[in-house]
Amino acid sequence: MPAPVSEILTPALLRGLRERAAGHDRENSFAHEDLAALREAGYLTAMLPAELGGRDWGFAEAVAAQRLVAAHAPGTALAVNMHLVWLGVDRLLRARGDERLARMRGWAAEGEVLAFGVSEPGNDAVLFDSFTEARRREDGDYELTGAKIFTSLSAAWTRLGVFGKEGEGEDARLVHGFVQRQPGVEVLPNWDALGMRASASNGTKLDKALLRAEDVHSILGVGEASDPLIFGIFASFLTLTGSVYAGVADRAVQLAAGNLTLRRSRATRESLAQDPALRWRVAEAGMSQLALDAQARQLASDLDADADHGASWFPRLVTFRTQAGDTARELIMEALKVSGGSEFSRGTELERLYRDVLASLYHPSDAESAHRTVADWLLGPLAQA
Repeated sequence: MPAPVSEILTPALLRGLRERAAGHDRENSFAHEDLAALREAGYLTAMLPAELGGRDWGFAEAVAAQRLVAAHAPGTALAVNMHLVWLGVDRLLRARGDERLARMRGWAAEGEVLAFGVSEPGNDAVLFDSFTEARRREDGDYELTGAKIFTSLSAAWTRLGVFGKEGEGEDARLVHGFVQRQPGVEVLPNWDALGMRASASNGTKLDKALLRAEDVHSILGVGEASDPLIFGIFASFLTLTGSVYAGVADRAVQLAAGNLTLRRSRATRESLAQDPALRWRVAEAGMSQLALDAQARQLASDLDADADHGASWFPRLVTFRTQAGDTARELIMEALKVSGGSEFSRGTELERLYRDVLASLYHPSDAESAHRTVADWLLGPLAQA
């Protein structure tokens, strides 16, 4: 049986995350101390099999854990999420007998930190095409040249999962692999964002960055969607990223109820928790949280069980990620409404969470892409002119 989440995420560890979160937001600094505490506790290896020193966590445990971390320090949760996503991809591939990420699994077991260098400015094809050039050298290695954006964990990664396009036209191929920190890989200090500031989601410039042949794990055709790697990346990324926002939603309801209990009517001195209208708002928020909780648990369970959802898998995944962000934003707003004007002040937790949760607008799959996926599933693709 996988080790319980509480063995790693102890009350003391979680308390430290929350205590440091405001400072990282204010200073726009990366949460190095948080990452060190999570690493020491075994969080970065928890999804690895026991024989490699892991806790054999599946998605059920990882989703629950990411919700807890995000409820205490959303920026830290989003940063470490990118490392966990790769371990989730490997878990899904291994369940299908696919060992292409075994080398990566070994790096993680040795203490390396993984991150994603996939998103590119203006590339709405996401994994199905790339603006990054992958030029194959005579020795079989590749040189990558291009720009990646929103590279969360940029202050700490040791292996960056990237991809680029080799060739043009019908012969073009997408080369996937991992690069190390080296000349030709430049982290751009351009992360001064509205929220999620502790994630250090800087841009990354690749200028003939060396991708060694032995670190290439997949070569796919442009637009190819049937390879298990594609499902693995989408499933792991959407589920675990959605879990970060489910955690923010959890915290929103806690703060809404807690803050309302502390407020009192100036006229009657009674607790405003007795006000029927405000009670209705908190109850409505609680109902939304419970619905999201059920969705998160079921999706994680289905991934662990390799449920046969056929063509509905991608609609289920994008729906969870989209609704997790939408629900979290709505519940933060409800918490602000019932908590009173004091929470409008700079530096309150709700003010910070309000900014943090807005990042959910920009993660793949965005609302437009998600609705297109679900519409295609239900109605078929748009007719070609």
